[in-house]
Amino acid sequence: MSGKAALRLASYNIQKCVGLDLRRRPRRILQVLDRLGAQVVVLQEADKRLPPRPAALPHFVLEEAGWEVADLGGAGSLGWHGNAVIWRKGAMEIVAKGHIDLPGLEPRGAVWVTFDSPLGPLRVVGTHLGLVGRWRQQQVQHLALETARLPAMPMIWAGDFNDWSPRSVLEGLAPKMRFLPPRPSFPALRPLGPLDRIALSAGLSVAGHGVHLEQPAHIASDHLPVWADVVAEAMR
Repeated sequence: MSGKAALRLASYNIQKCVGLDLRRRPRRILQVLDRLGAQVVVLQEADKRLPPRPAALPHFVLEEAGWEVADLGGAGSLGWHGNAVIWRKGAMEIVAKGHIDLPGLEPRGAVWVTFDSPLGPLRVVGTHLGLVGRWRQQQVQHLALETARLPAMPMIWAGDFNDWSPRSVLEGLAPKMRFLPPRPSFPALRPLGPLDRIALSAGLSVAGHGVHLEQPAHIASDHLPVWADVVAEAMR
């Protein structure tokens, strides 16, 4: 895969910008994002919990740092159900966006953004699944069904899947998506669980992927970011 243009995508549960020192420091999250070197990042817990759910990572802070934000929420929120998509200014152009309700007792959802990217047309889906296994399974099935209704193009799923298993059952519930081998990303100080995951559709592969361990990621959130260098493959 050498010589192919790669797009670095990351997923990061920022825990409302509250670190393990119990301090809310949005600019510390920006330090982590800068050191990640990603062109596009899917965020979870990007908004505060209570209505009107204002952004935990303020828009103006992101914009000053050179990030663009998909308008997926409203009234000051960064995303929808805490899920947000940001990208480096000039890295790509947004074409369309939307969100998907997910079944379950907890309020959960997913967001999607279609880009004109260096890899060509690309859909990025961000989600944060529930804590109960049977609901997670239904949520993955529903996500697969709803994204299949959208115009066909290469697609990436990324987010906090809340799945501790090293060999996830989720992939079998979304047969058109290929989950990358999971790497422990939670808890940040001593990662044990591969909760944060990335999955690719046909037409995409990776030149590398991993967990971002560089400081201050160890304290900025209870999760570590995960990343993948995504490359386009010829459709078969």
